Amino acid sequence: MGLSNSLLATFLFLCLELYVINGQPLVPAMFIFGDSVVDAGNNNYIYTIVKANFRPYGRDFVHHKPTGRFCNGKLAADFTAENIGFTSYPPAYLSEEAKGKNLLIGANFASGASGYYETTAKLYHAIPLSQQLEHFKDYQRKLEGIAGKTNASSIISGGLCLVSSGSSDFIQNYYINPLLYKVYTPDQFSDILIESFSAFVQKLYGLGVRKIGVSTLPPLGCLPATITVFGSDSNECVDKINGDAVSFNNKLNATSQSLVNKLSGLNLVVLDIYQPLYDLVTKPSEN
Repeated sequence: MGLSNSLLATFLFLCLELYVINGQPLVPAMFIFGDSVVDAGNNNYIYTIVKANFRPYGRDFVHHKPTGRFCNGKLAADFTAENIGFTSYPPAYLSEEAKGKNLLIGANFASGASGYYETTAKLYHAIPLSQQLEHFKDYQRKLEGIAGKTNASSIISGGLCLVSSGSSDFIQNYYINPLLYKVYTPDQFSDILIESFSAFVQKLYGLGVRKIGVSTLPPLGCLPATITVFGSDSNECVDKINGDAVSFNNKLNATSQSLVNKLSGLNLVVLDIYQPLYDLVTKPSEN
């Protein structure tokens, strides 16, 4: 998890060509949506079995204690915040830290086990993207009260929005749910997810967001859980599941380009985490 998070941050840093100028962050705030890859602790405050509030989570983070991050240390969003000049991280929106001036640098709305597919989050009592969006609207109201309407609008439009989702939809739902895999092919299911992604981006745009970085799916077939369940007693990546991820990523790229062409002023960057992670897994000696 830590490796994939650092790679995501690195690719975001490179792809968006972000540079810190005169000690000031390049963007005024960060807004994070999605699943466990970027959840900074929101699941600590809801009734769900999907939590990271125990060791070894957090052992390499500040104070060496679990914070609700699904990682031994920093998340992709944490590395990204540092890379673009922030000295602290956008707080988990449901935490006690998410109040007052702390909200000026943004907030983290992500929830482990959520996905583009609404039911995925409901299966695990996580926070679906639709509810994350409602939290964002609530955040905007609070921000206006703190900074004023004009300044709040500038923070939203100038802020960087990170979206990481989709893995739970496949691994924790589709592949193990006969109500899905007996009804939809992986290609059909990915179409459903892409429609949700497109709708989500358009809703963010309607709320004033203009800078968005969205990560691709990683090589799902190389995840330890996937190999254990679907690897047929092999220790190799499951090619079919990786193929599903590649197919989804191709659709994500095409849809993102379509959204950029459609929505004036939208800066939407797709962050490829699939290939570097696949290379690390399959060619370790070269990395």
